Amino acid sequence: MTTRTTATLSDIATEFERDGYAVLRGFVPPEWRERMMEVTRRDVAALREPIEYEADVQYPGSPESREAPGGRTVRRLRQALSRDPVFQEWLSYPPLVSCLQQLLGTPVYCPMAHHNCVMTKHPRFSSETGWHRDTRFWSFQTGELVNTWLALGEERPENGCLKVIPGSHRMDLGKDRLDENQFLDSEHPENLPLFDTVQYVELAPGDLLLFHARTFHAATRNFSDQTKYSVVFTFHGPENEPIPGSKSSRYPELVLPDVSGL
Repeated sequence: MTTRTTATLSDIATEFERDGYAVLRGFVPPEWRERMMEVTRRDVAALREPIEYEADVQYPGSPESREAPGGRTVRRLRQALSRDPVFQEWLSYPPLVSCLQQLLGTPVYCPMAHHNCVMTKHPRFSSETGWHRDTRFWSFQTGELVNTWLALGEERPENGCLKVIPGSHRMDLGKDRLDENQFLDSEHPENLPLFDTVQYVELAPGDLLLFHARTFHAATRNFSDQTKYSVVFTFHGPENEPIPGSKSSRYPELVLPDVSGL
């Protein structure tokens, strides 16, 4: 995998274009990661809204309702940008912005309507997420968006790290290969070869995963005894505006600073 200390922006772009994702090791300053973890644990303990609970998604493993055992298990802290200035500092971090400008052009926009969250995956009541693209319910001019997934702690198969299908961002699949919720149909014969190519994206604290919003990805439940935390944002370039009147346009967007001259 690509590392920040050895890779050029061109290397990252080449890997991203080929596979639909790239990993940059030890990318975030340790003091920011520690502050993000502190804020996350504080807001999870206080159940500080807005929150998505595991019971809300009704995926395999989810509690039946918020009133059921485990029903108040947090799945994600929404609107991360408003929770602490450290998240704003993160989105202005020149190495991050440089990567995004290389992939998307200038200026780079960060939608507030999608992601903008801290994903949490707890033991016992975490759920299983099927194979999907993040663009399935988004409304932009094109599907050319980039997600950033920052690991605040260890991410391994046993605690439900992301797994991806390399190159799937360039695949056009017929609707018959998806179920009614636009997850990949695991029994469709044309999908079976895709599952032979699956890669688990293992991350250490401070590692950053960049992945295309059209890359198929999934995750199992957390089978460890420790909660997993990940900071997730989405970005698009200047030629890919949200469609007016859609869910994707309901909040203003953040324009990232131009660092091309630095």
